[in-house]
Amino acid sequence: MISNVIRTCFPVAALAVADKAEEINKLNVFPVPDGDTGTNMSLTLGTVVREVQDLPQDASMQDIAKAITHGSLMGARGNSGVITSQILRGIAEGLCDVKNPEAVTPKDI
Repeated sequence: MISNVIRTCFPVAALAVADKAEEINKLNVFPVPDGDTGTNMSLTLGTVVREVQDLPQDASMQDIAKAITHGSLMGARGNSGVITSQILRGIAEGLCDVKNPEAVTPKDI
């Protein structure tokens, strides 16, 4: 089920970004070299993980998509967090538009 894949993907993605946060921070030179892009993306994804984990196991794809959208927007930190939240919002909206969400594969995402 794609909902289980989604539930698994976000913690893995959050850990991957957290693991590379310092490396990503060093790439942060424009428009302001404040070196917090990786940190902000990691914090944003962490909020998404908590929102999705708080849902019941039988949550619908629409509920998961809402949690992704809400978590990423409310947890967005800095410009990179806001940009990350907008990307996740687009993915979540796309999942809600699918007629049979359980037929979606990770490749479709």
